Amino acid sequence: MSAGNRIVPVILCGGAGTRLWPLSRAQYPKQFLSLVGDASMLQATAQRVADPTRFAPPVVVANVEHRFLVAEQLRAIDIQPRAILLEAEGRNSAPAATLAAHRVMADEPATLILLLAADHAMSRPGAFVDAIDLASPAALAGRIVTFGIRPDRPETGYGYIRAGDELPDLPGVHSVDRFVEKPDAPTASRYLADGRYVWNSGNFLTRADTLAGEVDRLAPAIGAAARATLAGTVRDLDYERLDPEAFAQAPAISLDYAVMEKTDRAAVVPCDPEWSDVGSFATLRALGGRDAAGNVASGDTVAIDTRDCLIRSTGPLVATLGVADLVIVATPDAVLIADAARAQDVKTVVDRLRVDGRTEADGHPEVHRPWGSYSTLDRGPGFQVKQIRVHPGGRLSLQSHRHRAEHWVVIEGTARVTRGPNRETLETVDLGKNRSIDIPLGWVHRLENPTDAPVAIIEVQSGGYLGEDDIERYDDAYGRG
Repeated sequence: MSAGNRIVPVILCGGAGTRLWPLSRAQYPKQFLSLVGDASMLQATAQRVADPTRFAPPVVVANVEHRFLVAEQLRAIDIQPRAILLEAEGRNSAPAATLAAHRVMADEPATLILLLAADHAMSRPGAFVDAIDLASPAALAGRIVTFGIRPDRPETGYGYIRAGDELPDLPGVHSVDRFVEKPDAPTASRYLADGRYVWNSGNFLTRADTLAGEVDRLAPAIGAAARATLAGTVRDLDYERLDPEAFAQAPAISLDYAVMEKTDRAAVVPCDPEWSDVGSFATLRALGGRDAAGNVASGDTVAIDTRDCLIRSTGPLVATLGVADLVIVATPDAVLIADAARAQDVKTVVDRLRVDGRTEADGHPEVHRPWGSYSTLDRGPGFQVKQIRVHPGGRLSLQSHRHRAEHWVVIEGTARVTRGPNRETLETVDLGKNRSIDIPLGWVHRLENPTDAPVAIIEVQSGGYLGEDDIERYDDAYGRG
């Protein structure tokens, strides 16, 4: 495929992944986690379609709360996106895909767009690229092509597609007889034996103008909302903030329901990229490398007389003794212990935590900002301890606090600190590892990293109120008030 006709990947990066709590949470969902391999799910998705001879830079549609995560993770793998479109609220895949189609159409109406979920795993990505090559002629001819995964088991957790006959002059591309919902176990067994049923992967290839036209025909409210949303889009640094009021008018519906189950342009390419949507701990256990006792373990874990367990820790040591068929997941602020047979039901725990007002339901110990990130290490009455990491060249706002004092200790790199009792009497000092400095109550201050290596500090806060909203900003490189 020539450089002028490259496919534009559209990475749909919404979703909360609550069935993988406490690893995945609304503030740090599964697409940003390294669940299978070293790369995050988003990074693996972007790398899968990074061949510049086939693919143009991607368009990413993400929640506004995740904008720094998206930018940071793509920057880490040297991928510069064509655009990052920010939703104020998720409206499911149909509005997001339609927005991206109109965004691409503004420059290239007939170009191919490849709609990709950001939270899928493929251990044979080359097979997926081969399937894209098979699908491209059909998509250029006006089809909306989905990719059906050849099943290897009677799976009840996925929707299915019944593939019809191969289309004339389009080898490997089939008509779609029908879409079917997630089946019960006997039905799934019949689908597997039938041979014509494939799993619905939720990834699509089509021309941008084809998708936009079918949305206008079959779901006109979505098309109208997409056009109004893009008309009100505001540029914000590396992002495009979508008009929240216009976008809220789009029905919250999947692309399958809004278009694919109604259109006469649907086609499917059966393929086997060893795909998974990593939707539960049962799937994560199936994808992991089992030891002799059938355990899948990662992080700081010790398993004694333990069998057929998923044991994962991103926080403290987890030791097991004499247990079987459990899911045990520990993070710095929460631990889940569940019967492996109930792995699909973890969302009920999240629902309960939300009812109880627990911040652990959606919050995450690590919070990302445009300059870096911070993690809460400890807290109690009148104090809080954080680790703050600042990217090379990053700088926090010039700010002050009305209710707290701070003490900073540099533990990595060389930090530049600006401080003073007011804006007219500021001093600047560079602090190396193991050096410390005080920020008295009410003093104006800034932390920055003037070097090309990471900086990390331990911040000890003390005071009567330690909320993140106790910040008065005087200057900010990222336009925050």
